[in-house]
Amino acid sequence: MEGNAPDGTCPVHVPFGHIVACEKWRGSQLVQGMQGKIKLIFEDGLTPVDFYLSSRSCILYVTEADLVAGNGYRKRLVRVRNSTKLQAIVVVEKTQISEQYFPAVQKFTVLDLGMVLLPVANQTEAACLIIQLVQEQTKEPSKNPFLRRKRALISEPALLRTVQQIPGVGKVKAPLLLQRFPSIQQLSNASVQELEPVVGRAAAQHIH
Repeated sequence: MEGNAPDGTCPVHVPFGHIVACEKWRGSQLVQGMQGKIKLIFEDGLTPVDFYLSSRSCILYVTEADLVAGNGYRKRLVRVRNSTKLQAIVVVEKTQISEQYFPAVQKFTVLDLGMVLLPVANQTEAACLIIQLVQEQTKEPSKNPFLRRKRALISEPALLRTVQQIPGVGKVKAPLLLQRFPSIQQLSNASVQELEPVVGRAAAQHIH
């Protein structure tokens, strides 16, 4: 894999419409949920990154077991955060067991590091979310906001549930946000001023 780096924090060449996945995920429920819907390439030595969506963006996956085990996952997040070459999205398993640890990881990821955090209930839901993110990446060249908005994406239950879990959003404001910002990338890049007309000042600051 050209451009692959020993420390996993430098850009990796990702063929269009593919995901480059860390070898440790081979055979996992997460990968099984993506197979047949997206093309996967497995690579050794990607640590601390779990999945590359493109040469510029990646996913760090924090499992239920990672949360229960302690704060070891934080080193991975900091390592990637300190690498200015990558835009990282942190996907966290928020389950009945890990829910008690979630506020701490949310504060550390969003407030302390300023990274995007997306909670998922399980690896099947995470697979849907990652496929959604890859589809957004591949459609990036067509910047027509009207065409993008028509797609609405509200039919994506994983995406809707993810947005509902943002503090101050809930079931009422989530569909409104997705009509205005039809992808996670657009939503995470929106300013407080852009969000405020949709959800109000308090919720806009939470989301930002």
